Amino acid sequence: MDVRLLRIDSRLLHGQVTTNWAKAVKVNRILIVSDRVAEDLTRKTLIIQAAPPGIRTNVITVEKMIRLYRDPRFDILKPMILVEDPVDAKRVVEGGIKVESINIGAISFDTTRIMVTDAIAVNAADVEAFKWLHDRGIKLDVRKVSSDSSKNLWKSLSEKGLV
Repeated sequence: MDVRLLRIDSRLLHGQVTTNWAKAVKVNRILIVSDRVAEDLTRKTLIIQAAPPGIRTNVITVEKMIRLYRDPRFDILKPMILVEDPVDAKRVVEGGIKVESINIGAISFDTTRIMVTDAIAVNAADVEAFKWLHDRGIKLDVRKVSSDSSKNLWKSLSEKGLV
């Protein structure tokens, strides 16, 4: 399996993903990897309906993603993997999915999180996951769309005194 993009975005599948990223990285499948969404029939249905025409989209658990990645029957896939948060991204990489960088689009603010960029809020678990990923040499690339200039999330976390 040739993973074209691993993206963290709490919104998962939306216009920027369907109109820009899917074309820019030339995927033939979009995999929404989330235990929470896989168990929520309403969210799952809505997300699949938002898929761009011509690109098959599946919602699967983290465990199933890891199994599929190891299965040679799925070597023809060139997917974009979308996860909701850094913890799920870490779980995917821990499970053996190979990536050199992770794109971070947006992580929604809530009462447990602090803003580190205009679109990214983190809590302690997120910072821990980002640290784990960074320590393995994975670039943390902040871009909403592929044509945006790349910003290094690690630098933003460092400037905020979080790492």
